[in-house]
This record gives sequence, structure tokens and C-alpha cells, in this order.
Amino acid sequence: MSKEIDWANIGFSYQPTSKRFVAVYKDGKWNDGELTDDPNIVINECAGVLQYAQTCFEGLKAKTSKDGKIVTFRPDLNAKRMIDTCERLCIPPIPEELFLKAVDEVVKANADFVPPYGTGASLYLRPFIYGSGPVIGVKPSPEYTFRLFGTPVGSYFSGGLKPIKLMVSDFDRAAPCGTGHIKAGLNYAMSMYAGQMAHSLGYDENMYLDSKTRTFVEETGGANFLFVTKDGTIVTPKSDTILPSITRRSLITVARDVLDMKIEERPVSFEEIKEFAECGLCGTAAVISPVGMVHSEKEDIYFPNGMENPGPITQKLYDTLTGIQMQEIEAPEGWIRECK
Repeated sequence: MSKEIDWANIGFSYQPTSKRFVAVYKDGKWNDGELTDDPNIVINECAGVLQYAQTCFEGLKAKTSKDGKIVTFRPDLNAKRMIDTCERLCIPPIPEELFLKAVDEVVKANADFVPPYGTGASLYLRPFIYGSGPVIGVKPSPEYTFRLFGTPVGSYFSGGLKPIKLMVSDFDRAAPCGTGHIKAGLNYAMSMYAGQMAHSLGYDENMYLDSKTRTFVEETGGANFLFVTKDGTIVTPKSDTILPSITRRSLITVARDVLDMKIEERPVSFEEIKEFAECGLCGTAAVISPVGMVHSEKEDIYFPNGMENPGPITQKLYDTLTGIQMQEIEAPEGWIRECK
């Protein structure tokens, strides 16, 4: 039975749950891990995460499906993406089976924090790894800790599918000092300054352009783009420097294979977005949220479908993917994992 929580007004913020999972990498191997009641972390002042920010994270959700089962959506892809990130950051990759074990155990131990079916809320799961061993020289940490906790949340953007406003950012999405853009498990600290600036000017998010020419659309601080042309074709930016979103990948599959829509994955110039009928932001937290306008120094661009409500294709994509996640619509094989 779910906790007595006002699911309709819960918002998107942290609140502790009963259990979380902890595993430790030491002496060349990961241990089996275990659940713990303690939400606090005690760490050495010289830990690798504090000295050199050696850390990465993922995000996924657990929901109650139409038939009352608690399920997660494609957690194996989160595990694989975290493995890719670990390799880039010289962190010993967390085995996929250990990652999935942690997901299942945390969800099962916190089942009363999973919202009831139909509320639109979810149990957000945050797996993360950090260098927990002391290190003063510039080198990888000798020890690592993997943790996974859950927190009940509502919509990431207030108002659910209410259209949002973007501002074209003067900053690059990639990390400074030429360190490049890690393809998974992004360090969102790099986008916080620009994000706060956008919020202070009345915008919900930033639109980042490519750092080389500043002419092509990349992503926002926390989501990928999907555009819809006036003839109903779905266009999504193709770039080696944006997050390989699991949600975007799933929406493309849904559009192509379930809804029989035309898909184009290609570079998208900023100049052409004024010709699109719809614009949406997609990601684990938001699923897909419509964009009503984009502000730049040159002009304000308004999308004819989406100023007051989501455009018809954005709405159809949202309804279909959430229907699959809630098992209202038959899911492609392997997309739904039941937490028993």
C-alpha cells in the first residue's frame, strides 16, 4: 500500500525513503552490496570525488502499472550507459547484474513509496558511483562506492505538459578547459550557471547550440530535443556531443514502429527551427514536454502547435510512451522489468 502522500501535488524534490542500496569496490572487485537504512554518507576529506570530481550518475523511474505491478522501464540501458560513463572516467564499471539487482531491491524495499496507478507520479531512482578512497595525486581513486536511492516525485516541469519557454544560451554545454563532453552520466554542474541565468530572466531552460559553429541545435541542460515538421515528420538532432537519451531512443522507436511516423535523425540548424510545427524536450524525468517558444538575441520563435497546449504529435508520443510504461499498451520485448 502506498504512503499517505499528496501525489497530485508532490512536485520534483528529494524526500528520503526507507532503504537504499550500497556496494563498494575495493581490492580490485565489487562486493555484493546490501540495503541500508542510513541516507547519510561519511567520507574522507581526500576522497577522489571531492578532489577530482570522479563521479557519475543515472536516473530512471518505477511506476505502478495498470494491472497493479511495480515496473521499471528499460533499466538495462541505464546500466549499459553507466558502464560507458565509468570507462570514460576511469571508474571500475558496475556490473550490469549488480546494477539491476540494486534497482529491484530498492524498489521492492520502498514499494509503499511507489505512487498508485493513474496519479502521474513515480518513484525516481538515482544510481550513482563516486571515488570514495583518499587520493591526493591526480589519478583515479583506489576505492569506489555505488549507491542507489529512490524518492517519490511528480512532474519535472511544473504544470506537467504545460508548454515551456527556452532561451538560447551563450554558454557551451560541454565542460570547460577542453575536457570535452562525456557522452553519458553528465555532470550537470556545468549547466547550472546558465540554467540559473535563464530562470532569472523568466525562461524554463536553455537551448544549447554546437560549440564549434554555434549554428546547430544540440540539447538543453537536462533533455534532448524532438521537432515535428508541418507535414508530421519527427526530426531529432544528430550529434556526437549530446546525451544518448534512453527516452529519446524509445520515442523514436515508438514513433516509427508503433505509430508508423516518419523519422529523421540529422543535424538541425537553428535557422530552420522556425519552420517546425512542434518542439518537445524529452528525458527520463520529463518524458516529453512541449516547448512554446525559443528566445534568441535576434528573434523570438513561437511554435504554432504548443503555445497553449501540447501539439497533437507531442501529445500522441507522450500518451503512447507513458501507456507502454504503465502497461496500458503492449510494450516491445524487454522494455518493461517487473520488480518482484
